[in-house]
Amino acid sequence: MLRFSTKSVSLIGVFAALHTVLYFMSFGLWRNWAIYLEPIEGIILGPWAGFLAALIGSVTARMIKPTDFWMFGVVAEPMGVLVSGLLAKGCWKPVLGIYAFTLAAYFLHPFGMRLPLWTILDILFALIFVYPVTRLGKDLFEEDAERLPVSLSFISFISVVTDSLIRVFLLVPAGLYMLFVPSFEGVYFIFVEGALQSYMEDALVIVVSLLVGTPLLLALRKLPSLKFPLS
Repeated sequence: MLRFSTKSVSLIGVFAALHTVLYFMSFGLWRNWAIYLEPIEGIILGPWAGFLAALIGSVTARMIKPTDFWMFGVVAEPMGVLVSGLLAKGCWKPVLGIYAFTLAAYFLHPFGMRLPLWTILDILFALIFVYPVTRLGKDLFEEDAERLPVSLSFISFISVVTDSLIRVFLLVPAGLYMLFVPSFEGVYFIFVEGALQSYMEDALVIVVSLLVGTPLLLALRKLPSLKFPLS
């Protein structure tokens, strides 16, 4: 059973509120600004506190402003944060398990072998990077700041790609496509259009993490009362 300190509960509340607010913002791409928070949320709060904060934030946001596709973000955003937290702590086996299960389900589905492979190349690259990235995770918390941007970039990439992976899993193997586009042609169109936007968002998340996350983590290192990740 997980137990959180008062400080942890407070930070979970802060990040959940921030996650909710960012949901209402968008660059016009298919996901909301909450994805830019996911890597930092996982690194600071850790896998379990981060997952809880993202879950509370994503559920609250969609209760205030529901959409037809609410079920995708409610699951995908907390999972992106969870993976970020696990990688920051050097835990690669659970992440590898998530990727192995979801990708196996995708390729075993009749649509999985027919959809263009290039649409999920970022997911396949993220799978390759999972173990090497955990070797870099310690750089997030050491005094030496030179390698921090590299570690943060890779973790941010895998975090946002995990968000995409879970959406793909829900859409195809879990069968949610039947609620929206009950045909292969409809799913094909979603994948091609979504992949182009997703690749742009992968790059944007890395840039935002470097510009915002790097100075934030460096500042947090100087606070002796705050040890992260929290869980």
